[in-house]
Amino acid sequence: THITFQTDSTRIVTMMMGREGSMRTYPEIGVPDPHHPLTHHRGNPEWIEKVTIVNTMHMELFAGFIAKLKATPDGDGSLLDHSMIVYGSGLSDGNRHTHMDLPVLFVGGGGGFRRNNHVTYPKDTPMTNLYLTLLDRMGVPAEQLGDSTGRIDHLTDVS
Repeated sequence: THITFQTDSTRIVTMMMGREGSMRTYPEIGVPDPHHPLTHHRGNPEWIEKVTIVNTMHMELFAGFIAKLKATPDGDGSLLDHSMIVYGSGLSDGNRHTHMDLPVLFVGGGGGFRRNNHVTYPKDTPMTNLYLTLLDRMGVPAEQLGDSTGRIDHLTDVS
């Protein structure tokens, strides 16, 4: 993924760390159990710990990717300065298959967004509002995207 940005082979990439229903095991980090069943932990602390170990590994891989973008010169900054990266999940609670209140991380300097802040949106705000806003910032204006109800304008850096 890094090389495609560095060579300007593409401007948009989708990368999946693991399929949501994956039965993959992670013996290399001490989790020999299949991932998906562990996410249905029913409050079992041992299973929750194993899911935490897998999630931590995924976040470390993501952090390494971000560090690589930050360390790669690109024009008047770095690849990270000129990127808009969204990292998240389709579920906020795998145990209950909850798809509301999704934890999403937005990283990068592209798009003129405010940096270093935490935003909590009103209940039932569609995730597609964020994606619609990102499309605008990429120069691809659209009236609507999926179930979007508007843009997230308050993320704009006014400076």
